[in-house]
Amino acid sequence: MGKYQAYPIYKKSETALLGDLPEHWSAKRLKFLSTCNDEVLSESLAEDYEIEYVDIGSVSATEGIKSTEKMELRKAPSRARRVVQSGDVIVSTVRTYLEAISPIQNPPENMVVSTGFAVIRPGVSLFQRYAAYALRAGGFIKEVVARSVGVSYPAINSSELINIKIPLPEFSEQRKIATFLDHETAKIDTLIEKQQQLIKLLKEKRQAVISHAVTKGLNPNAPMRDSGVEWLGEVPAHWVVTRAKFLFDFVTSGSRGWAEYYTDKGSLFFRIANLTRDTIEPKLESIQNVTPPSGSEGERAKIKLNDLLISITADLGSVCVANEQIVSGYVSQHVSLCRPNRKVASSQWLGYFILSDSSKEQFIGSGYGGTKIQLSLEDIRELWIVLPNDKEQIEIAEYTDSQLERYSKLIGSAEQQISLLQERRTALISAAVTGKIDVRNWKAPEQNPANKEVAA
Repeated sequence: MGKYQAYPIYKKSETALLGDLPEHWSAKRLKFLSTCNDEVLSESLAEDYEIEYVDIGSVSATEGIKSTEKMELRKAPSRARRVVQSGDVIVSTVRTYLEAISPIQNPPENMVVSTGFAVIRPGVSLFQRYAAYALRAGGFIKEVVARSVGVSYPAINSSELINIKIPLPEFSEQRKIATFLDHETAKIDTLIEKQQQLIKLLKEKRQAVISHAVTKGLNPNAPMRDSGVEWLGEVPAHWVVTRAKFLFDFVTSGSRGWAEYYTDKGSLFFRIANLTRDTIEPKLESIQNVTPPSGSEGERAKIKLNDLLISITADLGSVCVANEQIVSGYVSQHVSLCRPNRKVASSQWLGYFILSDSSKEQFIGSGYGGTKIQLSLEDIRELWIVLPNDKEQIEIAEYTDSQLERYSKLIGSAEQQISLLQERRTALISAAVTGKIDVRNWKAPEQNPANKEVAA
């Protein structure tokens, strides 16, 4: 914030999270500046009335409303009740650590938000766009979290929320601050969008590297032939086209009803949450343990080193190759455990083949079950695979490992840039709405003449 000036004189705000405020500012409780939860859906609406619903999980202080869900009123959850209008700010009163706060801008007439939100409607002394920033400032968010009660499901009453004080400059100054933040955050958002597009491009290139390596090989001069399989196309002439069932000793899945065996300690219970399409390594951020009874039928799905674990619901074909971290665990009913035979010199190579576009297209074509697409174990067995010799399997796995490590670093760097930009955005908002920087004399830079010509 070094390029911005401070106000000449400050005073104590008497609110620790606001700190000192410019001398001519005040700090007022939100309830004196706005109304809260003014409107709910009319009870007279027809059951087939369609709403556009916003839930807690689809909102964040940095990204706003990320998604909505259209549904008929009769199918809507009971919490889908609060009506919003342009200029409102929705603030989550449950799971407040999620920081689900967003301004409402030009919503559809049928937009409805969860009763887990407090809908703040600014009054005449509170400029709407300033309110949108003030309620996303770090101090306000920290105050909401600090006043929440409950450990696993922290929540705050709406009456307590609107008792929080926010900084209040004169109305004209509120407008100036909002205009400044509109301009500056738009620039930051543009930079964030560029990094997000870069990440998307890197992930596409990473997937292309995997798919090319396992279906075309590493030798660009190798003679090719038609595989005879639509999803494989041309493959190296000396590779063997075969079915997955000839490469596995057995294919199985976990047993149903193991939730009753969940324990704090015990064996790893490997679930869909532990799979990803980003890598063939297990994802262990979300761990569940089980202690199954001795001799239970599900013990057939006990994990051994180099087993392939494949999702058969949700994101079909997400896969990992079992390493030492998950050996002796058990798989859930939504995961297929496949044990490679001696024809497979590298389980890593086979894991990458499962991740390829060829495999995904086959799985999608095989899936069944309407809205919840699933694979059967037979679908896994019947997967078409093109088999290199042992040496090439190992070489392809090593090459793909190195390429994925490279892409992982590039993606990680872009994600770090996004995090830094979001931190700067939050800090800038907080500094402006608490008067730590003086933007009264700020003017938007004039557009570059060259840009004007392009715009014209």
